[in-house]
Amino acid sequence: MEIKIGNRLIGPNHPVYFIADIAANHDGDLERAKMLIRLAKEAGADAAKFQNFKAPKIVSDYGFTHMNSQVSHQAAWKKSVFQVYSDASIPLGWTPTLVEECNEAGIDYFTSPYDFESIEAIDPYLPAYKIGSGEIDWIESLELMASKGKPVLLATGASNIGEVQKAVHAILAINPQLVLMQCNTNYTASPENYDFINLNVLKTYASMFPDVVLGLSDHTHGNSTVLGAVALGARVVERHFTDSNMREGPDHKFAMNPHDWAHMVEETRLLERALGTADKFIGGNERETQVVQRRCLRAARDLKAGEILTREMIDVLRPATPGAIKPDQIPNIIGTRVLTDMPFGKELRWTDLGA
Repeated sequence: MEIKIGNRLIGPNHPVYFIADIAANHDGDLERAKMLIRLAKEAGADAAKFQNFKAPKIVSDYGFTHMNSQVSHQAAWKKSVFQVYSDASIPLGWTPTLVEECNEAGIDYFTSPYDFESIEAIDPYLPAYKIGSGEIDWIESLELMASKGKPVLLATGASNIGEVQKAVHAILAINPQLVLMQCNTNYTASPENYDFINLNVLKTYASMFPDVVLGLSDHTHGNSTVLGAVALGARVVERHFTDSNMREGPDHKFAMNPHDWAHMVEETRLLERALGTADKFIGGNERETQVVQRRCLRAARDLKAGEILTREMIDVLRPATPGAIKPDQIPNIIGTRVLTDMPFGKELRWTDLGA
């Protein structure tokens, strides 16, 4: 299975596609958003992603103000949930400018739309749809995005396998171009989160949904989750991106800065080279060590023409001189006749032996 986003083919036999989720890290400043696009490209990202929502269309002010308290990562927010979402929203009018900036930088433009109006408004600008984990059971929204005929990337944090299955089937019934992304939606950047990433879920997805591309949407620091996911078959990786983790805002603390992002990409490219092929053969760079580390059959003493070989007359020693008889042939040479005199230590060749 492979899909195409922009000019990039994505699938098991192609390099990992990295999405830098700028999200709310623009801090309400269009010029800052443009700067982050350029930084993401320089750090090795393939796409810069934003989010399009209007606070009244994504959160209920009544609902959050009537909870006993803010929970999870929102507990640290100094403003109300509704106000934070209001501040983080991107005007749809920014879209052409952001797209132009991405085009000039040579990076794909992404955004996750969170309401029907936003889906329709940004569709002309998108090469693919990225769907956040929180939307997984809003099937009518998934179906609308899938109906646009573009690749769909679905994150699956905070959901169970039944919910994933229902969402996947709803999308695939309309659109075969699906990237299914394992995700854990704890945004606290706590080291304990590694206990909940469960990268092995990618094995389950590969088994249950063999016709999708695998991916990871991740909110930890470091490279271990990304490298593990890639080794398990993920070919799309999404992480939040900022210029500094010290800035105030809901997404900065768990985002990656340009230095760490570039290191992640570098390590992943090395891993891709190291994964190589599933075929087992002698590598081009180990042909010489094949000679010096492997063994061959050698004369354990001076041998005279006409002698019948016994096991005691044979040593198994390095190097494995090209053309020499390999150790696995010992049963086949016992009882053969030496045709010419051979000095102690000389390799045995089939041309040296006869019946």
